[in-house]
Amino acid sequence: MPTCLPLVRRRCHTCASEHFRANGKFRVNAHHKLIDAWLLALCTACGETTKLTVLERMNVRSVRPELLNRLHDNDLSLTAELLQDPVVQRRNRIALDWDNAWHLYTGGPDHLDREVIDVSVRFAARIPVRPVRLIAEGCGLSRAEVEKLITERTLVSAVRLTGKLSTDFTLTLKR
Repeated sequence: MPTCLPLVRRRCHTCASEHFRANGKFRVNAHHKLIDAWLLALCTACGETTKLTVLERMNVRSVRPELLNRLHDNDLSLTAELLQDPVVQRRNRIALDWDNAWHLYTGGPDHLDREVIDVSVRFAARIPVRPVRLIAEGCGLSRAEVEKLITERTLVSAVRLTGKLSTDFTLTLKR
């Protein structure tokens, strides 16, 4: 589950820093019948502002009125939606840095003493996380122990547990 907005990974032209923080502010500019909208982000090192394009030269009538209202109101939930939108990421050539921006909710430690543990992992947002890290944190194990369980086939899943995932999955741990 996300705890805050992720950092935006993009090079700052002023100080060469690699991270920007989106603060939920938008800039909307109309040119007769055309409209532009940007999400503003501040450099974490020098405070320089960058504009991430949300709408570019779109006809005002083709933009949903509720989207325009959310842009004008600087809606923070819209900021979160747009940062995770692959189209916005591709258009602006950005990536998201989710370090320290999410939290794992496990439901308590009472499940750790069972012989077989069936786990269902649900993502509240598309946060790319290594399953090995999630399992280690959720079960109180080291990552090396989790990788050992995977190679011994006592930890099994229908999805590949190496690499990063951002979609829901299930797994079974046999002790």
